[in-house]
Amino acid sequence: MIVRPDRAFLVSHPAHLLALGFGTGLAPLAPGTVGTLLGFPAYLMLARWLDPAGVLLAAVVLFLVGIWACGKTGDDMGIADHSGMVWDEIVAFVVILVFTPPGLAWQALAFFGFRVFDVLKPPPIRQADRKWKGGFGVMFDDILAAGYTLLLMAVVKRVLPADFMS
Repeated sequence: MIVRPDRAFLVSHPAHLLALGFGTGLAPLAPGTVGTLLGFPAYLMLARWLDPAGVLLAAVVLFLVGIWACGKTGDDMGIADHSGMVWDEIVAFVVILVFTPPGLAWQALAFFGFRVFDVLKPPPIRQADRKWKGGFGVMFDDILAAGYTLLLMAVVKRVLPADFMS
């Protein structure tokens, strides 16, 4: 039986609270996009106390916690990768923001680029999404989408004039 997440489900277990992005995954439209937005304050909070290497180390820990949280929540919901589970988007976007140059244009490129790659799932993201299930599968495909986003930003940075995105 597939459980539709609601506020009661959200607070019924700590894994649900995390996997559903502290409630952002309950958004009626585009929960993945709403969850990704939570990556901005999550990154800012981590970057306030940690250097970039520390933020990346924290992201590794959050990834591992996400494997547990998304696995447990998927089991409890009866669907391995429910669209309301957005912890994967949050963690992947934190990783992206570590490498995002300063400026609103770069942040917008990072955000929209990530959303496009996460939704379209170009190879090998789609294959990984189909192959790996459970908490690891939920988390891993978004890390691949983050990699594509970082590659896109590197290409843009290389091709466009230095002050174009300022």
